Amino acid sequence: MTVPLALRSPVPQEVGAELQRVVQRWRQLPLDRALSYAGHVRALVQSLADGVAEATGVRASAVPDCGPATLMDQLTVMVYDACAAAVSSTRTSAQTSKLVQDLASLRRELA
Repeated sequence: MTVPLALRSPVPQEVGAELQRVVQRWRQLPLDRALSYAGHVRALVQSLADGVAEATGVRASAVPDCGPATLMDQLTVMVYDACAAAVSSTRTSAQTSKLVQDLASLRRELA
């Protein structure tokens, strides 16, 4: 069965796989460790949000701090948005490579 184009995710497989690893690792962290890494994750989320704003011509705004329980949801949404913005630009492969590197780096820090 072929998935209609409108239902396909803009997130490349390698980005999705690395994001899934980060989310799984985050869920395994004790709360005190998650809190100690929360600032770094928030910085990545904000960086992605800023990149999406720039790519789409929207004014950048601060991503709200909703606590460590929502950080992986915020990261997932921003990864999706960043990939969608990259698809509509000419930087798709460079963006994908950087995103995989950023997520892998985060995962290693969480280990």
